[in-house]
Amino acid sequence: MMQLKIPRLVLAGTTSSVGKTSITSAIIYGIKKRGYSVQPFKAGPDYIDPSYLSAIAKNDTINLDVWLMGKQELIKSFVRNSKSSISIIEGVMGYYDGFSGDSNYSSTHHIATLLKSPTILVLDASKTARSIAATALGFTKFHKNSRIVGFILNKIGSKKHEELCRKALEPLKIPILGSVPKNSELILDSRHLGLIPISEQESLNKKIEKVAKEISESLSIEKIIKITKNVPNLHKIHDKPNLKPKTIIAVALDSSFNFYYQDNLNALRREGTKIKFFSPISDPKVPDCDGMYIGGGFPEVLGNSLGKNQKMRKSIKNLAEKNTPIYAECGGLMYLTKSIKDNNKKFPMVGLIDAETEMTKKMTLNYTQGSIRNVCIISPRSNKLRGHEFHFSEVNLLPKDSKFAYTLDIGKGIENAKDGLILFNTLASYGHLYFDSSNYARQFVTNCLKFSRR
Repeated sequence: MMQLKIPRLVLAGTTSSVGKTSITSAIIYGIKKRGYSVQPFKAGPDYIDPSYLSAIAKNDTINLDVWLMGKQELIKSFVRNSKSSISIIEGVMGYYDGFSGDSNYSSTHHIATLLKSPTILVLDASKTARSIAATALGFTKFHKNSRIVGFILNKIGSKKHEELCRKALEPLKIPILGSVPKNSELILDSRHLGLIPISEQESLNKKIEKVAKEISESLSIEKIIKITKNVPNLHKIHDKPNLKPKTIIAVALDSSFNFYYQDNLNALRREGTKIKFFSPISDPKVPDCDGMYIGGGFPEVLGNSLGKNQKMRKSIKNLAEKNTPIYAECGGLMYLTKSIKDNNKKFPMVGLIDAETEMTKKMTLNYTQGSIRNVCIISPRSNKLRGHEFHFSEVNLLPKDSKFAYTLDIGKGIENAKDGLILFNTLASYGHLYFDSSNYARQFVTNCLKFSRR
């Protein structure tokens, strides 16, 4: 089997919120300034952080998640998408945090191991000095092959502080590849689901560019580039070419709906789909299509704008009632209900689903696992499924005779561990799926073709 040399690097953290996204963006910025192209990847089922990496790399960020994809599909996706000079992978949570508290499965370390990738660990130095060495030693020794080849010190308070940290880390004989000063202007703004999506505010594009540029000046970019090249080969992937477009799927994409795995869109294209993007906020109607995909996002944030666009809401409802295949996830599900209530404000939505969405203070965050029990537009038969759910809302007042496609063993779903609401030819769920973990894309395209030929 043919081997490929793919320069690569994992950027990990000791915990969440240590500055991984900012520093990963800075590494990408620094590498690009030296004439290389960069393909960014993001570990875990994250939709928001990837938008920052994409803005700097000028390449769509690809998600890597062992739970959703499976080991072999993850490797295939990485190799398939690594077409730039260097691939950079931002980790998720703490380096060894996996599917459950006692498991390495689906952790950043698990991904680094599968991809045989060197790892640079970000250490938050803000409230420590000599003790930082104990943290670093623990991470390097916790697993027999930590794959850690360097450290970046973040939130350094002064030159003296930096000297204390460096001296403490000397006995580990692992290079320090950056020392980033503490600066409140280099902190990216957050909201209830993490960072604010970059698509919502033009100013965020400018801020991440500024943050990446400033931090990159504190990093040893040349040494980092050298590390990316000192990697073993990976097996080449032989993909079938995309089928000739034979159906059209309209995909909602704007500042309200933008949570999509790039691999999902590519899977639809591979199965013979022409994708037409549209905005539920600003367009008057859905473009001519044979099916529709409404992904996740923050419909509650722009609820007023979505509610005011009555023509679009009516267009979507009419298409659904004519049995146009529609696949909707999380924010898409919320949009298809009668309304979204956020605090004392209530915004009218599409009204296809006879229920109401209400924002809550409690976060639902799970990987999900279960079975597809009822035939639906993404599966013609009973099938196992894995996905994830991440939201601060609940769907209330559903009719008692509501039909669900999924039964969950792990996860909350829409109601009583049931998810995947079926109505007409629509499938709407809180859960997000990775299409290439099964034949979801092929089946969805098949159903769109059946609809277009009637």
